Amino acid sequence: MTRRRLSVDGQPVEVDAALGESLLSVLRSAGRTAPKLACGRGECGACTVQIDGRPVMSCAILAATVTGDVVTAESVARTSPDLGEAFADNIAFQCGFCTPGQIVRADALLRDNPCPSRAEVAQGMIGNVCRCTGYVQIVDAVCDVARQREAAPQ
Repeated sequence: MTRRRLSVDGQPVEVDAALGESLLSVLRSAGRTAPKLACGRGECGACTVQIDGRPVMSCAILAATVTGDVVTAESVARTSPDLGEAFADNIAFQCGFCTPGQIVRADALLRDNPCPSRAEVAQGMIGNVCRCTGYVQIVDAVCDVARQREAAPQ
């Protein structure tokens, strides 16, 4: 075990990380429950977090390699509550297991492209699997947030 300091949601967090341990495992051990373990191979997106603003699947990243700020859905819920509200309004979840990862990816997508087309949203959300909704509601939710943000007074 190696003691490491990570920046998680803007706060320093001391963690113990075994050689070869995933960022997801370390985050969960540190009490961050939004990133979910599903596939464990970087294929489903349930564990999506941002590292320095870039969405990554934390189950496929070694904790020892992380040097940037890690942002989880807990932080996105505080900084972008409109995303969670739009997911609820559009019924963009059923079981909710994938929702934290979806919202983290949507946050990064909208930061990089504040006015995406539906096709750009659909393309940008690839990598985050949802077995319940069929994705239409997820795309609707992200597009609604983009429209609302664009229409908001500056």
